[in-house]
Amino acid sequence: MAPTLIRRHLFATVAGMATMALLAACGSGSAGGGGGNTVRFGYIGDFNGASLIAIADAKGLWKKHGLKADSKVFTNGPLQIQALGTDNLDFGYIGPGAMWLPASGKAKVIALNTLGDSDRVIAQPGIDSMQELKGKTVAVPEGTSGDMILTLALKKAGMTKSDIKAVPMDPSTIVAAVSSKKVDAAGFWYPAAATIKKQVPGLVELAKDSDFKDDVSFPTAFVAGNNLVKEQPDKVKKVLAVLREAIDFRAEHTDEAIQLTAAKLKIPVDQVKADAANNKLLSVDELDALTKDGTVDKWLKGMNDYFVQAGKLKQPLDPKSYYTGDLFMEAGK
Repeated sequence: MAPTLIRRHLFATVAGMATMALLAACGSGSAGGGGGNTVRFGYIGDFNGASLIAIADAKGLWKKHGLKADSKVFTNGPLQIQALGTDNLDFGYIGPGAMWLPASGKAKVIALNTLGDSDRVIAQPGIDSMQELKGKTVAVPEGTSGDMILTLALKKAGMTKSDIKAVPMDPSTIVAAVSSKKVDAAGFWYPAAATIKKQVPGLVELAKDSDFKDDVSFPTAFVAGNNLVKEQPDKVKKVLAVLREAIDFRAEHTDEAIQLTAAKLKIPVDQVKADAANNKLLSVDELDALTKDGTVDKWLKGMNDYFVQAGKLKQPLDPKSYYTGDLFMEAGK
C-alpha cells in the first residue's frame, strides 16, 4: 500500500475509533436528536472553544433563553462534525483547519467566533527551518488547523508533505510524541504547544498563523447539523442568542471571561490568558458588520481556495450556502 494511502487509512481508523468512543459517551440520555429544550454542545478545551460555553454556563444564559446545555469536550473539530452527522451532537466548535467540512456540505456554520493565531509548526531543538524537515518525521492532526499551518508553511518553503514523513496523530499523542522526541516536528497549536515547551527546552517555532495573514484568514466558528438548522430554526436562533450575549460579555469583560474559562477547564488562569492572547476577539457589532459587507464570505472563500490547493476539496460550496449569517443577525433582533 502506498504511504499516502497508509496515512489515510490510519487516520480513518483513529477517527473511527474516536467516533465509537464518542457514541458510547453520548449514551441513551442524549438520544432523540436533541429534542425539547436540551442542546448537546461540543467544544474544545481551550479559550477559543470553551470561553463562550463557560460564560453561558456561569451567567445563566441557557436558562434565560429557555434552553438546557449538555456540553461535551472534544479534541478537534472534525470529530464534532462526525458527531453532528450521526445525530449525536447538535452544535459544535471548529477551528479554521476543519472549515473544509462545512464547505463540503457536512455542517452549517452558524456563527463566527474569533480570528485565530494559535497554530504553529514546532520542531525539536536544532531544527531551524522548514527545509530542515525534509525526510524527517512530522506529526499532524489531519483535517485540523495543525494540518493547515503545516501545509501552508511547507508550501512557503517550496515543499509538500511528500518531502516529509507525515504521521497522523491525535492531539494528546502529539504532546507525548514531541515531548519524548519520538517525532522531529509537528503541526500543532496553543495551548497544548505550551505544555510541550515545558518538557522540551529550546523547542523551535518554525511557522505561525500570522505569517500568512496577507493570504488567508483563520476564523474559528460554531457549527450545527444540517438537519437541525433546516428542521429546528427556532432552536438555532435561541442558541445564537446565547452565543451573541456571550460574545458581547467576552469582549467587554475579557479578564472575567478568562477566569470563567479557566474554572470550566480546571486549568490555571495564566495559561488561559496566554492562550487568549493568540486570538483576535470580535464583538457582535463587528460580526454583524463583517457579515453584512461580505467580509465573512471573503474569508470563507479564501479558505475554500486554500483547501482546493491543499487537495482537501475539489468543488467547495459557496459560503452563502453553509454560513447562516442571516440567522445569526436575526437572533440579535
